[in-house]
Parts: sequence; structure tokens; C-alpha cells
Amino acid sequence: MGLGDDDHNYWEQMRLGDKQALFELYNQEYFHLIRFGLKINADDELIKDCVNQLFLNIWDKRERLHTVENVRAYLMTSLRHCILDQLLYANKTNAALSKMVAEKEWSELSYEEVLIRIQQDDHLKEKLKIAIRQLTPRQMELIQLKFFEGLSYEHIAEKTNQTVKTAYNTIYDAIKVLRKLLK
Repeated sequence: MGLGDDDHNYWEQMRLGDKQALFELYNQEYFHLIRFGLKINADDELIKDCVNQLFLNIWDKRERLHTVENVRAYLMTSLRHCILDQLLYANKTNAALSKMVAEKEWSELSYEEVLIRIQQDDHLKEKLKIAIRQLTPRQMELIQLKFFEGLSYEHIAEKTNQTVKTAYNTIYDAIKVLRKLLK
């Protein structure tokens, strides 16, 4: 029995709810995945976090997972997606922080003005939460994936078993509803 056979057996047992099989698969593939991830990005902490997140996601979705012929290839592809998503999210965050620092808007405000802006921000967040609750469950899910998890339309389509066009249209319709509710 080759190593790939062990992976396949662990995968199938894990899909049936065997937590020990997940641990065995994790232990068997961890260093291969770390080595692979470091070829994509040299940040070893990011890679370790993504590998751990990958296995947490697999466990959470175990009941919806399909049989996989090449488990290592599946894990490597999933890890690559996770790393790229994390890098994209970090880039967006850094860009927003850079913009804020460049404007120096917050540092020039008085204490009272800062408090007022924070309260306005909290009020807007609350209005947005209420509006989001009025969307359909599918629209809420896709809005969460797009704007809170920062996934691309391609990743959303893949994650929700839809076409990219359907994901785009659903999000577009949800945004129209939110605009109307927030006016």
C-alpha cells in the first residue's frame, strides 16, 4: 500500500466523521504542505496559519466533500487558494491603512470629533447589519464571502457550487437591495 493509498483512506474515513483520520492526514501531509506553501510565499507564519485553516475548513465541510483521487494535490491546490486569499486580504488592508495614514485625517481631529466619528461609524454599521438581515440567505452568504472574507467571484462560485455569472448577479442584486434599504 503506497502513501497515496493511506491519504485516500484517511480522506474517506475523515469524510465519515473520523477525527483521528483527519489528524493522521494532517500529520502525514503537514510538512509537504509547508514546503509547498513556502514556494508560494516565504512568510512561514502565514503558511502555517493557512495549513491549519485548510484542515479546519476540511473538517467543517467534511459532509459535503467528495471522494478525491489525489488527496495531496487537492490539499496543495486548496492551500494555494488559501494563501492567495490571505495575501489579497492583507494587500487590501495595507492599502486602506496607507490611505488613512496618507490623509492624516484622524490624527488632526480633536478628541470629541474622533468620538463623534466613531459613534457615526457604529450607527452606520448597525444600519448595515439590519439591512443585511433583510436579504435572502443566499444573498447574505455571498455578501459575506465577497466583502467580509474578500473572496473573488471565481472563488465564491467554486465555494458555493455556482457559476461565476450567478454569483456576480446575486451579489449585484443584493447590493441594489442594500442601497435601497440604506437610503
